[in-house]
Amino acid sequence: MRQNPQNVSPMSNEGRNAYVIRHLTDALLKLLHKKPLQEISISELCAQAGVGRASFYRNFDSKEDILKTYLREIFQSCMEACENSHDRNLSATIRILFSHYEEYRNFYSLLNERDLIYMLKDVIIAICGPRPEASAIEAYSSAFAAYSLYGWTEVWFQRGMKENSEEMASMFQGQGF
Repeated sequence: MRQNPQNVSPMSNEGRNAYVIRHLTDALLKLLHKKPLQEISISELCAQAGVGRASFYRNFDSKEDILKTYLREIFQSCMEACENSHDRNLSATIRILFSHYEEYRNFYSLLNERDLIYMLKDVIIAICGPRPEASAIEAYSSAFAAYSLYGWTEVWFQRGMKENSEEMASMFQGQGF
């Protein structure tokens, strides 16, 4: 078929991929409100998103990848806030992190409700965990900080997210960090 303005989308490949990713993400979150991830088929997800299966597989390997991509996307602004903070101690990071969780409360509540909060651990470890090039002390310190953040986060979700970010930072600081 010869391409012309009537049969070619004005959207770039990048624009189409962004469109597909956004629609798949929105559809998956909508479906997760109704049922667990393992009960959602790729066909059902694509139908809900209004995209073809080929579009799904061009952008993702699994349904979990959609959630991990979205997590990394929303978590990135949180990490930038941590990096740009004039106060670089762990308590300040906790305050920023829990403010982020409060901002995206509905999303994180859904992950917790569907037993998918473990995906957050992978993102926290990837962003602030140990790096292969780090010295031994840096690697262990990074691992300690990352797993501590995840542990506090998981327990906070399990307890119903009652404390605000200031209270969490204060409790964390009270532990000597």
